[in-house]
Amino acid sequence: MKPKRITDDLDRLLELLPPAVQQALATTDSREQLLEVVLDLGRVPEARYPGRALALGDQCLNRHDLQSTVDRLGQFGADNRAGIERTLHRISAIRNRQREVVGLTCRVGRAVFGTVAMVRDLLDSGQSLLLMGRPGVGKTTALREIARVLADDLQRRVVVIDTSNEIAGDGDIPHPAIGRARRMQVALPEHQHQVMIEAVENHMPEVIVIDEIGTELEALAARTIAERGVQLVATAHGNALANLIKNPTLSDLVGGIQSVTLGDEEARRRRTQKTVLERAAEPTFPVAVEMNTRHRWSIHADVAATVDLLLRGQSSRPQLRELDSDGSVRLVDAEPSRSPSSRARPALAVVPLPDPKAPSPRVASPAEESAAPVERSNQALLQVLCCGITPQLVDQAIRRHGWPARWVDDLHEADVVLSIRQGLGQQPALRRQARDSRVPILVIKSDTLPQVERALERLLTRRASSPQDPPLTSESQAGDREDALAALEECRLAVEKVVLPLGRPVELLPRSEQVRQMQVDLVTRYRLRSDVFGQADQQRLRVYPP
Repeated sequence: MKPKRITDDLDRLLELLPPAVQQALATTDSREQLLEVVLDLGRVPEARYPGRALALGDQCLNRHDLQSTVDRLGQFGADNRAGIERTLHRISAIRNRQREVVGLTCRVGRAVFGTVAMVRDLLDSGQSLLLMGRPGVGKTTALREIARVLADDLQRRVVVIDTSNEIAGDGDIPHPAIGRARRMQVALPEHQHQVMIEAVENHMPEVIVIDEIGTELEALAARTIAERGVQLVATAHGNALANLIKNPTLSDLVGGIQSVTLGDEEARRRRTQKTVLERAAEPTFPVAVEMNTRHRWSIHADVAATVDLLLRGQSSRPQLRELDSDGSVRLVDAEPSRSPSSRARPALAVVPLPDPKAPSPRVASPAEESAAPVERSNQALLQVLCCGITPQLVDQAIRRHGWPARWVDDLHEADVVLSIRQGLGQQPALRRQARDSRVPILVIKSDTLPQVERALERLLTRRASSPQDPPLTSESQAGDREDALAALEECRLAVEKVVLPLGRPVELLPRSEQVRQMQVDLVTRYRLRSDVFGQADQQRLRVYPP
């Protein structure tokens, strides 16, 4: 297995920048992980790296420096992007209302060789492949190498649909990173779907490679191409498959979602409500990849089965793969456990969030260290899962005080769940899973920075005094009582509004065993009969008429 190689032609990009910026980026250490250089009028230039940003000097950028960089770049396209001939670098402009350039984002384009090992077996199968992930995780980079391997190693006729010249670089001659694959340029992003169809009709490709399917017309064009027997390799907006299911514009890529009304007999057999969500058709992409980080991918080898499971509220079990430094691919155990190394995620119980492990750990300044009310030690970071709370607020509180904590998006990694009361009410499955895993829950009144800061300070103080997990607080118990009262009110209204006057049975929402028993007691007072349906965390009470 060959180790990963990277080529970037970085010198050609740096030659266009102002002299002071070039000098600041002259050392090798400052260039290896460089993602982009930001030039804004009246501000100090900035270099961005994974998880951090560094100021380049102390002089603000003036209009002359900015304009000289623009002049060396040449003409910008309709999408406000420019490039450098036969390189993968991309320069995007920010303009004022008079259409004058007042800012530039100079993104470093790199050709990475070796990551295709993660999905090489999937390419051999000939099935269409969809890549998903947050911005900056490396979707376009992976797409570029996949095109090269399909064209050179597998001898397929490959056509790359290159919007804004992002895959094969600027200029009329494609970058060598795509190998023998042919490239069709797209003049305007809104014409991408037309070029996709034109490629199939005019150039007889076996494989079409597309970056960023983002509109309904592009999704429809992708289905049309797939139905003609052409293999598709594409990226799409969205962090995970669950995001695509909820996106009405792009859900057709995974088969589309429709509401179906079941008959009484079928609803009883499935033990569900009469109106359910189901997959409308076969997925355009039978195989999907969630790029969690640059070196850790989740593989859904059967998208149709995964979508069906998610629509039923069940958990999917993708295959987790990691790329080692020597170029070998390692399978990661996906069994759910309470160990920190586990990566299993409860299905649809937590809204998927950007991977918190991608950025480098933030280091607090000396001023923050001295201001932190919580005493630091060599203990591990407190892992906080947010429910109904904006993760950015937690991140802001941690950075402001330099606390040893971070937010995570996986219940099996969390030390505590931080929630507002409405959040727990909207995600009863998360509450049950937290109780089963013995993860404590802390409930706060509102999603505000002061409330979050007080909650984190309380958790860290308690953790410093006791190594055990913090117990459930009185606020959390108050949330439980509120949930129980809501369940009893739901039961009362169902009995008095439907069961008694209309003589029809009613199924209540899934509840915990303790709350269901309270509902049973209430139903008994009305001299009615009830029964429990469903499995595991979906068990619910059905109330029958007299």
